[in-house]
Amino acid sequence: MRAFRFIIPIVAVFLLAIPAPSSAQISIGFTIGQPPPPLPVYNSIPQAPYQNYMWTPGYWAYGSGGYYWVPGTWVQPPQTGLYWTPGYWGYNNGGYGWNNGYWGQQVGYYGGINYGFGYPGTGFYGGQWQPSGFSYNTAVWPVNQSVIHNTYVNKTVINKTVINRTSYNGGKGGIVMHPDAHQEQIMHERHYEPTAAQRDHAQVASRDRNSYANVNHGRPSNVTEAKPYDANHHPANAAPLTDQDKAAAKHNNNAPEHNNNMQHNAQPQHNQKPPANHNNQKPPADHNNNQKPPADHSNSQSDQNKDKKPPLH
Repeated sequence: MRAFRFIIPIVAVFLLAIPAPSSAQISIGFTIGQPPPPLPVYNSIPQAPYQNYMWTPGYWAYGSGGYYWVPGTWVQPPQTGLYWTPGYWGYNNGGYGWNNGYWGQQVGYYGGINYGFGYPGTGFYGGQWQPSGFSYNTAVWPVNQSVIHNTYVNKTVINKTVINRTSYNGGKGGIVMHPDAHQEQIMHERHYEPTAAQRDHAQVASRDRNSYANVNHGRPSNVTEAKPYDANHHPANAAPLTDQDKAAAKHNNNAPEHNNNMQHNAQPQHNQKPPANHNNQKPPADHNNNQKPPADHSNSQSDQNKDKKPPLH
């Protein structure tokens, strides 16, 4: 199994960053003894609220209470022309580690995980960028038609998708898939780290004990959200983790005691950040369907090309 050439198991309470060639994305983290739960079942997602917003699938992250669910949600990309490649868990040397998701000009390898809704395990079918903005494939991505008119229908992914809820690559019962030559090439292209809204969304989810698999038994009540969690938008009926939750997670998963959200507290240090000036305006506060969408991003690309490392696979 080729997954996780650089993810290293650790028992300390800090994360390790591993040097890598300058042309690729970096992933950092630690491994967990137990695999993540199966992906929860959900048959629909909220409508895209504004033009150029992208669906980012939900996933199991890891915190001080064990695995917790980060709901899928619509987010604004850091700039136009970028697609989201989801992160994924993979097996290596007796443990499971996380490969960070990223923004790029193509959707790359995401471990063969069938996240659904345009991400069937390989490739992407949610839509495509056009000179006029993002064009949505409404066969898989529903939209608010009062503000989004750039759409088309392609049912290819619906006809070929095989339902598989496995949430990790490799190991016992895991997805068996390796990146092809094209996906290997994408690994070495320019990538951008998750946006602040994505990081805040995951952090808020990590503070709700109801998000944790040890509490919800792999069936979270909030599997999707119309907009990301933030300081003013929290999960319904949120409750803080208890000391018992943390102790149970440490016992069951042989994991660090602290809230070690490697996906979000320690973002890849060499991923390129979005350009500083890209007209990233905030949407209206209440996301009313009658409100106008935020202004379009600038099409400018960053001139910065910081050292990056290849995603782990």
